[in-house]
Amino acid sequence: MEELDGEPAVTVIPGVNSKKNQMCFDWGPGEMLVCETSFSKKEKSEMVPSCPFIYIIRKDVDVYSQILRKLFNESHGIFLGLQRIDEELTGKSRKSQLVRVSKNYRSVIRACMEEMHQVAIAAKDPASGRQFSSQVSILSAMELIWNLCEILFIEVAPAGHLLLHLLDWVRLHVCEVDSLSADVLGSENPSNHDSFWNLVTILVLQGRLDEARQMLSKEADASPASAGICRIMGDLMRTMPILSPGNTQTLTELELKWQHWHEECERYLQDSTFATNPHLESLLKIMLGDEATLLEQKELLSNWYHFLVTRLLYSNPTVKPIDLHYYAQSSLDLFLGGESSPEPLDNILLAAFEFDIHQVIKECSIALSNWWFVAHLTDLLDHCKLLQSHNLYFGSNMREFLLLEYASGLFAHPSLWQLGVDYFDYCPKLGRVSLELHIERIPLNTEQKALKVLRICEQRQMTEQVRSICKILAMKAVRNNRLGSALSWSIRAKDAAFATLVSDRFLRDYCERGCFSDLDLIDNLGPAMMLSDRLTFLDLALWSSSESALNALGLHLIGAYEFGDRKNLLLCGVAGKYREFHRMYGEKRFADAACLLLSLMTSRIAPRSFWMTLLTDALPLLEQKQVIFSAEQTYELMRCLEDLTSRRPVRGESDIQQLQDEDIETTKVEMLRLALARNLARAIIREGSLEGS
Repeated sequence: MEELDGEPAVTVIPGVNSKKNQMCFDWGPGEMLVCETSFSKKEKSEMVPSCPFIYIIRKDVDVYSQILRKLFNESHGIFLGLQRIDEELTGKSRKSQLVRVSKNYRSVIRACMEEMHQVAIAAKDPASGRQFSSQVSILSAMELIWNLCEILFIEVAPAGHLLLHLLDWVRLHVCEVDSLSADVLGSENPSNHDSFWNLVTILVLQGRLDEARQMLSKEADASPASAGICRIMGDLMRTMPILSPGNTQTLTELELKWQHWHEECERYLQDSTFATNPHLESLLKIMLGDEATLLEQKELLSNWYHFLVTRLLYSNPTVKPIDLHYYAQSSLDLFLGGESSPEPLDNILLAAFEFDIHQVIKECSIALSNWWFVAHLTDLLDHCKLLQSHNLYFGSNMREFLLLEYASGLFAHPSLWQLGVDYFDYCPKLGRVSLELHIERIPLNTEQKALKVLRICEQRQMTEQVRSICKILAMKAVRNNRLGSALSWSIRAKDAAFATLVSDRFLRDYCERGCFSDLDLIDNLGPAMMLSDRLTFLDLALWSSSESALNALGLHLIGAYEFGDRKNLLLCGVAGKYREFHRMYGEKRFADAACLLLSLMTSRIAPRSFWMTLLTDALPLLEQKQVIFSAEQTYELMRCLEDLTSRRPVRGESDIQQLQDEDIETTKVEMLRLALARNLARAIIREGSLEGS
């Protein structure tokens, strides 16, 4: 890692001249805002920006592609399955599972590539067509690299079998021969087709000798003069020794057979057996591994790694993995011939043939436009125990670093962030910290999305994030006057102060309108009512007089007693008394109801904003024909009323609605004072009469 990387590519923003004007920018989780500023040494009147736009520069634009989203979603399931592979599995069983996972990844890449290809063909806009075609090329390169890494690093094919895998690799990724074959065979006379010998040559170059023999048989049928040499060439192709998957022969036996076959081919060349047919003679030279003849077929080979595999097939079919780097480098040099420089893909493949895993990952990180490929490939290679020596110097190994980068890019998308959560989960060192930082930045546009985020946080015991999200949602609900939702979120956040604030809003609405909203929520608070003393009062004071409510009240009293919560224990008693007051009033037990109501006023635990409601509840008792409140009790009520009115805030300029509310409040106070004065007079007369008698 000590090697320094090159300078990053410069991103040019259209319409912006950074040499003449200053730029300002702001980083986001996955993007950056860039705009031109007005700062200049000129006068203010001349400060006119030439680029009045704000540009959004995204780090991972691929996450916004509809087709590539399928790649991300499908590979997410494969990734999770890989993490669950039993670590105790060893040997062939573990290797077979890892190879199966690798093939699953490749199948997902190929499916996306084929779909992208169809979209590129159907694109009506030329620019869009070019863009999709470019994506097809990138996906094709990704599968090419992954397939080679699978052969070299995961399957670890030995000598002999290695060449078979490389042949399949070339045949899969150099597929023009299939369309050419269909074109030639679809003609009336295939042997006279302009591309007939090109097809035969490509089949030989790819080691598809059985198909090449079938094509030669058509030439023999059409041209009796060349039937003999075509038959000889067919026999050479048929007898070429190659190690098949079910063959049990040893490498030594294969090498001896191949040497005899090679010597036979040389004799035919020296005897000029095929001199009368240049095409067949060229095929013979290819089968002898003649480099000059192979290089003459550059157009048919199309790339240097095809040249490499063909060269190995006909010159060293039992090549050992350790010798691959020599043949790869020399094949690249011979094929390019100094006429051009290697492309990034060439460097990646060359690093793979050199078994330099670290360099492969580094080159792919630079060349590819997103972190998907390197993150998943590195994770798979790490499960193969191939990256143990590649630890970084800043807190995590290579696998975790790349997974963190990939997951961070997913969090920039409005829905793919849910996939990123699982990737963070499997980063043991920095995954949880990164998840906490990213999950706080998710915009909570809807309550459904908020519930998803909360569920994720609660499953991972992320207490602070749960509390923060609930507070944000509670504040939004209060701004929208959705008190029930606000109370629910504040309870979930265990925020006693905010629950008290919302409870006060409920009580104020109850006092102003005489009715209560969200009764179902309050009735089902359960143990959450103990969060705040005001919430406890709100819950118990506004319950209906049902037996279930009495039972629930008893449970809360027991809970408060067991936890030693004296304040809530007393508050439960006060709220219970208020409920009992309404029950007694309904039963016309006015004397008992008056005593209970007075105790509520003198306890001072009920919120002051609720006092006017309590005094208003006393008004019908004060107006009864018989005296309910004694003189002493009436004095207590009058003191409470004066205490309440003396502490009312002084208001400034008010609108019409506030003035109307104040008039109603003043009328209530005057009615209470009048009723209290009448009751006091009646109580004094009654008590004096009783004393005189």
